[in-house]
Amino acid sequence: MAEFEDARAVWDRRFSEADGLLFGAEPNAWLAEHYGLLPAGGRVLCVADGESRNGVFLASAGFQVTAFDISSVAVDKARALAAERGVQLELFVADIESWHFEPDAFDAVVAIFIQFAGPDLRARLFEGFQRTIRPGGVLLIEGYGERQLRYRTGGPGVPENLYRMRPLLDAFPGWEILASRDADIVLSEGNAHSGISHSVAAVLRKPVPGEPTVRA
Repeated sequence: MAEFEDARAVWDRRFSEADGLLFGAEPNAWLAEHYGLLPAGGRVLCVADGESRNGVFLASAGFQVTAFDISSVAVDKARALAAERGVQLELFVADIESWHFEPDAFDAVVAIFIQFAGPDLRARLFEGFQRTIRPGGVLLIEGYGERQLRYRTGGPGVPENLYRMRPLLDAFPGWEILASRDADIVLSEGNAHSGISHSVAAVLRKPVPGEPTVRA
């Protein structure tokens, strides 16, 4: 985590000091709008999922969810949220840099605002996503775009960590574009993501060998 000397300590502090849940209890809006594009009832990996508002939402919708975060404080809160909602999911305390992206292990990966990752780490993560998603599986991703430097309503404030649509799509060559968005929106996700924001988001489907390549 290039922006922090001790990422675990920083995130533990942020989650500990939050009034309630840092990013709120409700799922990310892009996920809530598009989760129907994920293979129904499939196995989903939620990456750096914090207090697991997204993982708990997907478990409630019938998916088999594995979620992890670097912060043990966040994962403890995730367990409490899951118990409150009456759902079960696999939760791990893990650093994203050391997570083993097992080949063909998941039907979908959900990666929401993982923008502590600079270009080198982001490239490794995207390779991991490609490896761990099964053919026909889906990546659902959202991050801040470059105008976020002007809005400053969340995100790292590091230009090279922000998304641009074309490089994001080009990182997954041959994947079908099921949905995409490059727009200014109003976020309301707890105290950490609030206000007008530049969103770059996509839902991409991994090609199945032998199927014709589809690109929107």
